[in-house]
Amino acid sequence: MRIIIVGAGEVGTHLAKLLAKEHINITLMDEDPSRLKDLDANYDLMTKEGMPTSVNDLRETGVKDCDLFIAVTPYESVNMTACMIANNLGAKKTLARIDNYEYLLPANKEFFKKLGVDYLIYPELLASKEIVTSLASTWLRQNMSFCNGELILLGIKVRDNAQIVNKKFVSGFFDHRKYRIVAIKRNNNTIIPGGADEIKADDIVYFITRPEDIEFVKDQAGKIDHRVNNVMIMGGSRIAQKTVQNLPDNIRVKILEKDKERCYTLAEKCQKAMIINVDARDLEVLKNESVQDMDAFVAVTSNSEANILACLAAKRLGVKKTVAEVENIDYIMLAESMDIGTVINKKMIAASYIYQLTLDADVLEVRALTSADAEVVEFVAKEGAKITKSKIKDLRLPVNVNIGGYVRGGQGFIVAGDTIIEPGDHVICFCVASAIRKIESYF
Repeated sequence: MRIIIVGAGEVGTHLAKLLAKEHINITLMDEDPSRLKDLDANYDLMTKEGMPTSVNDLRETGVKDCDLFIAVTPYESVNMTACMIANNLGAKKTLARIDNYEYLLPANKEFFKKLGVDYLIYPELLASKEIVTSLASTWLRQNMSFCNGELILLGIKVRDNAQIVNKKFVSGFFDHRKYRIVAIKRNNNTIIPGGADEIKADDIVYFITRPEDIEFVKDQAGKIDHRVNNVMIMGGSRIAQKTVQNLPDNIRVKILEKDKERCYTLAEKCQKAMIINVDARDLEVLKNESVQDMDAFVAVTSNSEANILACLAAKRLGVKKTVAEVENIDYIMLAESMDIGTVINKKMIAASYIYQLTLDADVLEVRALTSADAEVVEFVAKEGAKITKSKIKDLRLPVNVNIGGYVRGGQGFIVAGDTIIEPGDHVICFCVASAIRKIESYF
């Protein structure tokens, strides 16, 4: 497969590095040579200096032979134009990063496809949806639903009070009729648990369960849910705006933004929120704005360090739930070690969405686990596929792969060792990124 990525910003560079590890033929293009510096020397990819909307530059990049053309510059109009040109020059499929929600409406998809833009992605919207989901259940680090909510993946940081702490998997304590633990994140390591493994305090544990068993999982993990009625958001970014628009009307929101002009824009776009023109990086400002009375604090400025520190301060002032946008991947582990709460990284979310377009099997969804540096993948089992030939325990699955559950006939089930997957089943797999193509061959 040959892929051209236009835009060596956060999303484009992260995606190029991810795909380069898979030995896919990648060309990363940007008009600023400083963004491309050293990338081709350190990663298995090619770089090209050029204008995204230049017909000549795109021709020289070899767009006529590319299977997937991805335009992820910060400018929506540039991305759309680049995709249209690439399509006309012979690119088989195109994807554009956008910041206009109207383009995503089902009625407009066919319109853009006719223009030559096959896929659209709005990273800030995807990030805002994760924030809204995290605020709905404050005891969770991550919450993902699959197959219309028939199966749920829960990421939970467990403490000493959890019933499952210090229990080995071989002990038989875990009720695999109600949930399956697919992974454990301990310090900087992601563990696919075997019989000799055990849960320890401060692990982030990933469960696959059904909606009716969520309360049981919560009790096993020793968690209490705190209702969110008041939310404070630091930073008036597009993620903040989309978060406010997607939150339930009963939640009161206060946005702290230091840029006066942006405050006027926020007042127009987020009419149900209170907008305060202050610099929330100042601890005294947070106190004066009553952060201690908030149920949740969300930091979504462009500065990862400021977001982490603000969430840490909010936690120490008594806020039960904090969410930080951390765009610097190197800081994600730091944020987890400081126990600030949910970490959001829009480029990892966007890269997961784009990554699934490079897979050949019937892959319905690929979603990133920010804290665990791994992926959850939803496959559909094909007739005659290897996954349908034996019981799960006899399949000899690749290392670092765990099958959590499956949906058959619209009903979710937890996988057991004797489970046999049938053609047409939707199967939820947990795996590190490097193992996706290995497990793909089973479907």
